Amino acid sequence: MPDTSATPSPGLIEALGNLLGPRGLLTAPEDLAPHLSDWRALYRGATPCVVRPADTAELAAAVKLCAAAGVAMVPQGGNTSMVGGAVPDETGRQVVVSLARLNRIRALDPVDLTMTAEAGVVLKAAQVAAAEAGCLFPLSLGAEGTATIGGVLSTNAGGNTTVRYGNARELMLGLEVVLPDGQVWDGLRRLRKDNTGYALRHLFVGAEGTLGFITAAVLRMYPRPRDTALAFCAVADEDSALALFRRFRDRDESAVRAFEYMSGTGVDFCLRHIEGVTLPVSTRADHYVLVDLASPRPDAALRDMAEALLAEAMEAGEVLDAVLAESEAQAQKLWKIREEHPEAQKREGASVKNDVSVPVSRVPEMIRRCSEALVRMIPGSRPVPFGHIGDGNIHMNLEQPPGMDAGAFLARSHDIMDCVNDIVREMDGSFSAEHGIGRLKTDMMPAWRGGAELDAMQRIKAALDPWGLMNPGKVFPAGGNHRA
Repeated sequence: MPDTSATPSPGLIEALGNLLGPRGLLTAPEDLAPHLSDWRALYRGATPCVVRPADTAELAAAVKLCAAAGVAMVPQGGNTSMVGGAVPDETGRQVVVSLARLNRIRALDPVDLTMTAEAGVVLKAAQVAAAEAGCLFPLSLGAEGTATIGGVLSTNAGGNTTVRYGNARELMLGLEVVLPDGQVWDGLRRLRKDNTGYALRHLFVGAEGTLGFITAAVLRMYPRPRDTALAFCAVADEDSALALFRRFRDRDESAVRAFEYMSGTGVDFCLRHIEGVTLPVSTRADHYVLVDLASPRPDAALRDMAEALLAEAMEAGEVLDAVLAESEAQAQKLWKIREEHPEAQKREGASVKNDVSVPVSRVPEMIRRCSEALVRMIPGSRPVPFGHIGDGNIHMNLEQPPGMDAGAFLARSHDIMDCVNDIVREMDGSFSAEHGIGRLKTDMMPAWRGGAELDAMQRIKAALDPWGLMNPGKVFPAGGNHRA
């Protein structure tokens, strides 16, 4: 009977090496290092080896070896998790399984508007492949040059275009999955309608690798945009940002591809730390928004619509200043201000990140209440709210006070998260909108998802992974993802 506390033995590592070959197994410390720490450097784990299968069959065989030995496995894609979801723990007993070599696009059909991509395909590569076929794969986020298809599905990533196209889940039609015992489930169906019992594919999306390895997916594409418009706006306050969103949504909801809010503090950090970033409007403000419009219709006249709505908003006092991109290069520069927020905060100093969501109508209230409460808690700290105001998801981040010791500030991380979460909970929101639970937020699950909901999740986990070998220590609170 497997023992989930088993340490990978020399015999297991040798067997994995024989199965996968020299490219498929990493054991040298310098090769292991990039796989042991998360992007935010919150956690650093240990492992005796990194498994790198070349295809689904190799992965299934490797999983069978690990399962028979009772050795836990940690799936890893681009390792861009914000919550420590893809790194091993410190015991050295967990094997990291990198899907990076499963990086082929197996099929692309511009009639069906589907792409079948393996888990290791980088998100940017999927976008490019769709564009080369005259289509659009719309999932877009700051880490798209590193994040992989398997990772964004395992975390149900959101990103910038959720307001128009939904999260990763809405862009997935079918999956191929290696289960914790090494069985392969082939659910790569390109069907829009398939009402045949439980929709198993949805169990694995958002499960953060705790139920199995996503190895490939059928993804939805869309007709490519033929008319676009992008505006960067200085707005009077949070309510004005929401009012502007409503103007665009009410005029043509299908044209709003992204609608992003940024605080003046966050934009100032980008101006200070990110090369090539300049303020595109003449008015410096405490609040900004980025409005991204797109349509497959070449005659959509989106620029005319944007100019008219911005003029109305200026007359109403909602917009203080605005600029419309005149070229694709300028559009990329405007988007850079928004996309570089995480990096700019990192360079400014220590920050605590809160990925929360509330009903769209309550976003301005949430930003104000959380900002005021955080500054009361830690005088001199700097709230840096930014994100997807159009779908209610704001990254309610807090930057350390100037001059404060970074370690002392980060020691208050859970106090800061609790402060934000208490307010968000009062507003019927969520403590994890798009980043997931990972290792960072497992202790919050009982309070937020306890009772019947958490019990059902644990029963599903026990049914598919009775020995707790898949990404242990993630998603479930301590003691909640062990053997049944």
